[in-house]
Amino acid sequence: MNKPLQNLICILLILLSLGALGGAGVLLWRSLPAARPEQVDALETNSVFVSGQSTVQPEREKPFEGTLPVQDDLPGTSEPEQEEESDAQAARREAERRAQALLDTMTLEQKVWQMFFVTPENLTGVNTATIAGEKTKQGLADCPVGGIIYFADNLEDRTQARALLSGTQDFSQIPLFLGTDEEGGAVSRVASNPALGGVPVDPMGDYGAKADPAAVYTAGAHIARALTDLGFNMDFAPVVDVAQGAGNVIGSRSFGQDAELVAALGGVMVNSLRDHGILPCLKHFPGYGSAVVDDHNGTSVVRRSMEELESCDLIPFRTILSDEQSVPFVMVSHLSFPDIVGDDTPADLSPAIVTDLLRNKLQFQNVIITDSHQMSSITDHYSSGDAALAAVRAGCDMILMPEDLESAGNAILTAVQNGQLTEARIDQSVLRILTVKALCGLLDDAA
Repeated sequence: MNKPLQNLICILLILLSLGALGGAGVLLWRSLPAARPEQVDALETNSVFVSGQSTVQPEREKPFEGTLPVQDDLPGTSEPEQEEESDAQAARREAERRAQALLDTMTLEQKVWQMFFVTPENLTGVNTATIAGEKTKQGLADCPVGGIIYFADNLEDRTQARALLSGTQDFSQIPLFLGTDEEGGAVSRVASNPALGGVPVDPMGDYGAKADPAAVYTAGAHIARALTDLGFNMDFAPVVDVAQGAGNVIGSRSFGQDAELVAALGGVMVNSLRDHGILPCLKHFPGYGSAVVDDHNGTSVVRRSMEELESCDLIPFRTILSDEQSVPFVMVSHLSFPDIVGDDTPADLSPAIVTDLLRNKLQFQNVIITDSHQMSSITDHYSSGDAALAAVRAGCDMILMPEDLESAGNAILTAVQNGQLTEARIDQSVLRILTVKALCGLLDDAA
């Protein structure tokens, strides 16, 4: 066979083999089931949304335009039950409403003067005030203060004292707090004078020694009845300082050395005074019990840490203040606590004591008042204006007995007008003052 013929036969055999393989492949492909890819490669995702020149967007939920159902309408859900408002909460809410309504009508000057609790001599300029006459009327017109404190020299007998207090109250456009220091024992402006008709009460230290709550409650009733009989509505008591050490200044004015006992008996006195129509004032925050220098006579430094205060001095305040509605006032002393404040600033001029500790930590929301600003611990270092302004900046609501009332009031007014204090800060204090007045019924007769 010649060579060209052989080549042709080889080519034909190759072609026949390829054809047979091709046919077998087609038969095999048709016999397999259709299979879905396990995943789509990222590069192929456009094939889901794009067909030719048009884009097919995925379906989106349309925004809901109807009214959403309230929680109670949803199956299987319910609104948590609201706690029922107590009578005390309702009374306070109403008192705050009335106080705010009155506050809204007051001028800045009226608000500022409301922050002062003064002697009648502060107001009138006389040596010893025993009558409510034209000077009292003019003083209240010029400086409509929030409260007046009376001492033994102002009170001669029942008839005179009643006329003095009722006449003063009548002259005031906004009803006044009328207070005194009637602690029992040596600090008694009323019971010490038989002509005033009060029942003498033993020092609180004697009651503490007996640890008899019933006797304390009776003592409070005697004090309150004597005060209300004359026209008072407030008492700068009880003392809830814890006496510590033989040389302490507070002495028998305290219920004793046991902080828990002081807290218990102090709470009884608070309730007794309130039950018989007198507003109590806890004193002397944050605790006078370890002081060995009387701050009436000059700077008195107490070296106490916060831990030491927490473990003793603050216990009566914290315990009694837990029933906030029962305590309208807390008095802050002029004692210096350098281990807490960092220097010798008097407590009532220190934001660390007044705001951080009393207002925030102990959460006291009623009226914070200073001790007397006529004491040497203040007058030795501050003018009346500087002391009053510092007290307000520290967080106090009322300044007790500034040495110069006009200077003290004008210092606060000027600070507001110059932008050093905001009127909103003044409003905070005055709202607290007016709320307490509303709670005790003083605003019931307000014009």
